[in-house]
Amino acid sequence: MNDCVSLREIPTACGRRFGHATLDSPKTLNALTLPMIDRLAAALDAWLADPAIVGILLDGAGGKAFCAGGDVAALYRAIKAAGGRPVPEAAHFFEREYRLDYRIHTAAKPILCWGKGIVMGGGIGLLAGASHRVATPSTRMAMPEITIGLYPDVGGSWFLPRMPGHGGLFLALTGAALNAASARFAGLADFILADGALDDVLAALAATRWSGEAQADRTQLSRLLQARALPDDIATAPLYRHFNRIEHAIGPTGGGLPDLAAIAPRLRQLADDADPWLAAAGRAFTHGAPSSAVLSATLWHQARQLSLAEVFRLEYQASLGATARPDFIEGVRALLIDKDRQPRWQYTALEQVPQGYAEDVLRARFSGEHPLADLGRVKE
Repeated sequence: MNDCVSLREIPTACGRRFGHATLDSPKTLNALTLPMIDRLAAALDAWLADPAIVGILLDGAGGKAFCAGGDVAALYRAIKAAGGRPVPEAAHFFEREYRLDYRIHTAAKPILCWGKGIVMGGGIGLLAGASHRVATPSTRMAMPEITIGLYPDVGGSWFLPRMPGHGGLFLALTGAALNAASARFAGLADFILADGALDDVLAALAATRWSGEAQADRTQLSRLLQARALPDDIATAPLYRHFNRIEHAIGPTGGGLPDLAAIAPRLRQLADDADPWLAAAGRAFTHGAPSSAVLSATLWHQARQLSLAEVFRLEYQASLGATARPDFIEGVRALLIDKDRQPRWQYTALEQVPQGYAEDVLRARFSGEHPLADLGRVKE
């Protein structure tokens, strides 16, 4: 199937149905393309409008990943081909991706996202807003955009500040991976089920009588998943175990702009830590794009008091601005194209990033009304 999304409907015991969408591009770890976004969006709109559909299930094919993120390699090629001219593909991709993410966040019907395996970037964008988010023992979630000259988008400016303490800012600056227990602690997963439990869940969805009343069906779905959940072992969550050290590394922000000059040395020190998870986080920050750190810290500060719709509008501007900068091209080249993992950043240190850099990235690059101006206008 050339759009790489499989769609079906699951009949249930009451005659109502569940919509079931599967990202179906295992060779790319189900990386999200614009045709996939459009097909998902059309399916969700149809299912949410159909009174016979009581809920929606999102999952990924192949067993290794739900979704490894957006197809930034395709965006890289489009930007390179444009030779400095505006890139319509970027505007189209981010507008439609964020519309889809917002639709999931605001959907009245229950949406179950099966976050097995790798869930990164755009995959977290699909998962974060679902009403029922499942992680499994193989789950590895991350927002590793600092490694490609970007920042945690797809609503990251909304959900990262809502994590315990300063854990979200730590994740934005380091791209640290979350296992299932850490994802629960961070608020990105609601249930932990066995990797092989999906078939049982599908059978249970089909065998259940659903009321068609959204809140009652949400509650029933929660009970169905909780009955199959694994024991909750928070001790296996690095984000929880290292909470105090993370708070020390980031330091108090007082709700203001994070002090990167003070934070950076503490994060770099982690690169030599005896704990592998902390050491990987420290190395990722040390070798990541300083411009991404500045932009991430700025968004952490500016988006904290914004509505979800306002966050997506701000991120749209940030993403157009960031992908137009040299560090995005260089980051994708080093990680995904040439794969030498030796990016040559435009600014090699935080102090080299000019004053006003983030503000310039965030400025509007469109004329007239914001392309996402309608988000939030109509109650979902």
